[in-house]
Amino acid sequence: MKIVVIGGSGLIGSKLVIKLREHGHEAIAASPSSGVNTLTGEGLAEALKGASVVVDVSNSPSFEDAAVLKFFETSTRNLLTYEAAAGVGHHVALSVVGTEGLSESGYFRAKIAQEKMIKNSAIPYSIVHATQFFEFLKSLADISFDGDKVRLPPVLFQPMAADDVASEVGRIAVGPPVNGTVEIGGPEEFRLDELVRQRLAALKDPREVIADPKALYSGAKVSLRTLVPGKTARLGKTRFETWLTQSAAQIPSRKVS
Repeated sequence: MKIVVIGGSGLIGSKLVIKLREHGHEAIAASPSSGVNTLTGEGLAEALKGASVVVDVSNSPSFEDAAVLKFFETSTRNLLTYEAAAGVGHHVALSVVGTEGLSESGYFRAKIAQEKMIKNSAIPYSIVHATQFFEFLKSLADISFDGDKVRLPPVLFQPMAADDVASEVGRIAVGPPVNGTVEIGGPEEFRLDELVRQRLAALKDPREVIADPKALYSGAKVSLRTLVPGKTARLGKTRFETWLTQSAAQIPSRKVS
């Protein structure tokens, strides 16, 4: 089938396109660099012609509150409009475990708005809630650094490898729409501060990580289990120690794709 991946040149999108093609699907990597712009609508009609599924793994170039909300609302509105015109039968969107409990954060308010638009659309859909990616642990330390120490709440955390994210999103994309949310996560539970401490140590980053119960996560207060999926979540196979030893453990510039 023809599957269009919005954000197809990013961390998850590029992996997803490869996996879909390996399974015999016509996977189109759509992004501004390929002439497809979901904010303006440029190239969308042509890209979606004959598509059975659209997978949106795009992310806002700016995480400032107003900008990120405008990005997700405009992009999602355009996508759903063009999908309806093209007869697309399945809209898949990548979001984040715990989103509904993180509304103090401008980024997560934008993701909540995106999900609401998808649910209110007539197009059958699947929303994938993923836990944080191993690849973004350093970025998480960076945004939690106060100039002296990295302050993180000592809550439970179950991150996963980007490769496993792409695999699970691919499985959902080629299956029937669930018209609901599917949770995916890593195979191991950690404490957030402990795992970031391990990651920085592996990078020989000297910054000290402090467990601070008052610290925020992307600008929001979190409870003990906000960032971990429920018992029915689909779990990836890659363990953190395994990922650390892989040469593909690159450091992207943003936290969630």
